[in-house]
Amino acid sequence: MAESDGDYLLVAAIDFGTTYSGYAFSMRDTYKTEPLTIHANQAWNAGGKQLLSLKTPTCLLLNSNKDFDSFGYEAENKYAELVMDEEQDDYYFFHRFKMSLHNQKNVKGDMVLEDITGKPVPAIDVFALSIKALVNHLMDVLETRGTGVQSNELKWILTVPAIWTDNSKQFMRESAEKAGIHKDHLSISLEPEAASIYCQHLPTEKLSGAESGFTMSKEGTKYMIVDLGGGTVDITVHEKLAGGGLTEISRATGGECGGTSIDAEFIQLLAKILGAPLIHLMKRDQPDAYLDLIREFEIVKRTITPSKQGKVNMAIPFATLDSLCKTHLKDDLSTAITTSPYANSISLRGDKMRFGADLFKSLFDKTINKILTLLKEMFTREELESVSLLLLVGGFSECALLQAAIKKMFTSRRVIVPAGSGLTVLKGAVLFGHNSEAIYSRKIRFSYGVRCRPIFNPEFYDQQHYIVVNGVERCESVFDIIIEKDTNVIRGTTVDKNYNSTIGKKTLTFVIFASDKKSPMYTDEDGCFKIGKATIEISNYSQSQNVEVEFMFGNTELSLNAVEKISGNRCQSSFDLI
Repeated sequence: MAESDGDYLLVAAIDFGTTYSGYAFSMRDTYKTEPLTIHANQAWNAGGKQLLSLKTPTCLLLNSNKDFDSFGYEAENKYAELVMDEEQDDYYFFHRFKMSLHNQKNVKGDMVLEDITGKPVPAIDVFALSIKALVNHLMDVLETRGTGVQSNELKWILTVPAIWTDNSKQFMRESAEKAGIHKDHLSISLEPEAASIYCQHLPTEKLSGAESGFTMSKEGTKYMIVDLGGGTVDITVHEKLAGGGLTEISRATGGECGGTSIDAEFIQLLAKILGAPLIHLMKRDQPDAYLDLIREFEIVKRTITPSKQGKVNMAIPFATLDSLCKTHLKDDLSTAITTSPYANSISLRGDKMRFGADLFKSLFDKTINKILTLLKEMFTREELESVSLLLLVGGFSECALLQAAIKKMFTSRRVIVPAGSGLTVLKGAVLFGHNSEAIYSRKIRFSYGVRCRPIFNPEFYDQQHYIVVNGVERCESVFDIIIEKDTNVIRGTTVDKNYNSTIGKKTLTFVIFASDKKSPMYTDEDGCFKIGKATIEISNYSQSQNVEVEFMFGNTELSLNAVEKISGNRCQSSFDLI
């Protein structure tokens, strides 16, 4: 966090998304009088299509030395040129890589990502260089505007899904620090929370689906925020408190069913027609054609409505696909389609593929059903019975098929889609930066603890964890709980634990575990995973020190402080990825 709220002149938020990224900012003085005067960059130039976009694709291009070349639309366009000139082998192109942090519970600092053709680069470099590109772009804009703001007068906010584990959040923090953002000037904002804060400020006419006179900011109002992004769906439930803050009334839930999972269904459909090996070859050898295909699908899928009938036309890289079919299937593309199970619902017309509307709409079914199942499961929780408002935010919330399905299933509840819902997270993150106390309390998503070896009690512990240490019978890998899942904690709540250091050791280190279970027994059981390592520096290590460790919960990140009990010395402490 910035050292104190008086230290900054401007808040800048980076929304690092699965498909698109962007930034927004506002001056502290402006926030006090006009909180919604937030500037988002309007000048991402999409190149050939002459689009001016509020966000840019989350794509990174590195040169042969794995150094930064370009980011966003620029990286996409440059890579397409490199492929045409057959120079792509010397470069590394990454897109949609944020999901690598969601797909692994045990995110580690040495994680590796593969580029579009399978070449490896350390993940932290890919994330750090991408964040740095956004930071540099913003700093250039501030200089052009003549704001005169120095980098040490900025407070940076980085958005992450609320359903991410602490090690994924920590990985994003370390990436941002590697990108040059000072750790004391950086805060993490949870995406659905940011959207919730933003919607608190919106007038009724900006809330599509709300009736006249309705306000989000009325005391006692309960609502569910469904953040529908490119990669994940992230669900948080808030209640407005008398003091103006928000309290989380049920733990955040979500899953990997964002907009890109529909793209994955489309690729699977093509694989059923052309075979998965051919799709893989196109991605590896003709990545520009593959990217064109995905980009074109992205454009067409936004136009689909529940009432769509007839045909859906989509431009495809016909020459590439036809050539691949002739080489690997010994047939042309047209024959591959007519001999497939989809002969009646897919046809070719020039360089366009024509889909029956029902087939195209069916690509959405699996993803929409997953989202509906998540929402239904949420509403089985006792504390959510009285929640009658659903707020849909994020880029995928603009999907008409999805909106219609949610409204159809939850007829007794009101579904609201704020205007410009694709930017609600980004703008809300700026507001969070100005007022990090907007969220009064949160629900703990996991049980947290450390590993310990208590005296073995056969009535409590199972035999497979029995060990003997220095002649003493002990139990191995017991989960010593620090705080239980589903605990409601006010921001900055602390839990104290005492640990003893080892004589002669300069540091006291221990691994922190998390579990999906409320009362886990062992750290090696299903549902348990490591989230990071705590390191505490001991001032006088000539003797064993009793150290009081204060774990802080209720903020967007886990943190800790430590004090040597006898001397009262405050220890240097850190929480890092393993």
